[in-house]
Amino acid sequence: MAIDEHEQPTPEPRRTIRFDVLTLFPGIIEGYLGQSLLDDAIKAGLVQVHLWNIRDWTQDKHQKVDDRPFGGGPGMVLMAQPVVDCVDAVRAKAAPPGRVVMMTPAGERLTQPVVERLAAEPRLLLLCGRYEGFDDRIRQLIDPWEISVGDFVCNGGEVPAMVVIDAVIRLVPGVLGDEQSAADESHSEPGRLEYPQFTRPRVFRGLEVPEVLLSGNHQGIAKWRREQSALRSHPRQGDQPNT
Repeated sequence: MAIDEHEQPTPEPRRTIRFDVLTLFPGIIEGYLGQSLLDDAIKAGLVQVHLWNIRDWTQDKHQKVDDRPFGGGPGMVLMAQPVVDCVDAVRAKAAPPGRVVMMTPAGERLTQPVVERLAAEPRLLLLCGRYEGFDDRIRQLIDPWEISVGDFVCNGGEVPAMVVIDAVIRLVPGVLGDEQSAADESHSEPGRLEYPQFTRPRVFRGLEVPEVLLSGNHQGIAKWRREQSALRSHPRQGDQPNT
């Protein structure tokens, strides 16, 4: 069969990602959606972010979503009913139903390889906790991917959810102006930190830009950057464990 030389190849569909953020405080995230790269990505149709208030699924007339823990102890625990019903309803609102990600200090540490795995998903439901955490039956029923942004505790899951969004969208084709940026930056390879960067002026308060960066010698610049990246990637003195 002859091929029409003027026939244009069918372009591959543009890859996009959808985030559904399930939270008691959507207002915390609303301002973030209108900023910088994320705002541009949303306007370009590369990223969708939908906010859902868990409180809308409570069956309590006072919109109560938490209660005291069985067995006693401080604080309040998020109840299973409103959270599970919210997850079920939001998953049904679009296809595919998406991967539920529970933001929790007990989860898998967020690293660049984890970000890459998250970015491969077409849809992520980010479940944000509050108070003393979730009734464990929520975890058992929805089988989420549990993610932690570090070995510390935040007031809620909203800031960690924004961290996930911020890291993931950088890997969506078309979001960054230069696709090489994501490949060169810190942690694009496990344990590797990016080399130092400089811009104008050449001298500031007595500190000069390294001469090699002004040489025009691309091989020399690449070699210097590899060396500086390796030096930065070694554990810093302040990061060494006490002995």
